[in-house]
Amino acid sequence: MRTVRRLIVIVLFDGVDLLDVTGPPEVFSLAQRETDEAAGYDVVLAAETMDPVTTGAGVRVLPDTTFGDLSEKGIDTLIVPGAVEVDSLRRVRALTDPRVVVRVRQLAERTRRVTSVCVGAHVLAAAGLLDGRRATTHWSTAQQLATDHPAIEVDADPIFIREGDVWTGAGISACLDLSLALVADDLGETVALRVARQLVMYLKRPSGQSQFSVPLERVSSTRRIEDLRHHISRNIGEPLTLADLAAHAHISDRQLTRIFKTELGTTPHAYVESARVEVARSQLESTDATLERVASTCGFGSVDTLVRAFRRSLDTTPTEYRRRFRTSRD
Repeated sequence: MRTVRRLIVIVLFDGVDLLDVTGPPEVFSLAQRETDEAAGYDVVLAAETMDPVTTGAGVRVLPDTTFGDLSEKGIDTLIVPGAVEVDSLRRVRALTDPRVVVRVRQLAERTRRVTSVCVGAHVLAAAGLLDGRRATTHWSTAQQLATDHPAIEVDADPIFIREGDVWTGAGISACLDLSLALVADDLGETVALRVARQLVMYLKRPSGQSQFSVPLERVSSTRRIEDLRHHISRNIGEPLTLADLAAHAHISDRQLTRIFKTELGTTPHAYVESARVEVARSQLESTDATLERVASTCGFGSVDTLVRAFRRSLDTTPTEYRRRFRTSRD
């Protein structure tokens, strides 16, 4: 059998996020160990020179090769991490070095599959590789990406997005999810799941899995809305109609909708559904409750409604979610 070796190139530069550099090689190394096929990965770290690169964590990393030395080689997968700066107010901004952007553009021309992890999407964007595509990045810099590159359809929610031969991943530990997806694409789902098990990742998140959970969403500055959020959480199995919520807040339906849109950027109905999905996820991960029971206790009313909500929010079904994400067994 002919041995297939896939050359994986990870781009190095000063200030790069350390985990985005070291995480993917662990996944590819375990994939090599977990498969019996005559296939494998050659992972190299490439930089402008062979000098040590200082990561954003302060750890120095030695390159395996230079960009120049790769000029004649065909690359299977190019992985582009990112770098950020944080100001005194803890605001995060993605950084792009023009020299790195040029190198990435050149390397991409002879690469089968181009990927970014975390804020590396900003580098791909600056190289013109995401124009006209849907892409994701770390949620903290998604607005920056959308503002700087209006030709890109930025979606801050998914763990990763595949658009043809270009993949973008969220941050920061999502580099493992993206790498597992690449392994599944190359060697099959079974190998990827075995790798996830070796990584003690209890779940292998699908691309539609949200970066966010309801408790992490932005906090409203309006006490009335915060009270409603707690009310929703405490009464998740109740109908929680627009009229019910408006009555609880002692305001009109129209005023409630306007305040939710202003304060939380969503509608009351969408927020309630996301809260129900969050509770359902927890039950599916940690209990043996039937789908009928989950639908009832989470306020969906029927399994069909539960399934539709999961498809909208997570692009999967409750049954598939439980299969992938179950964290305990009785």
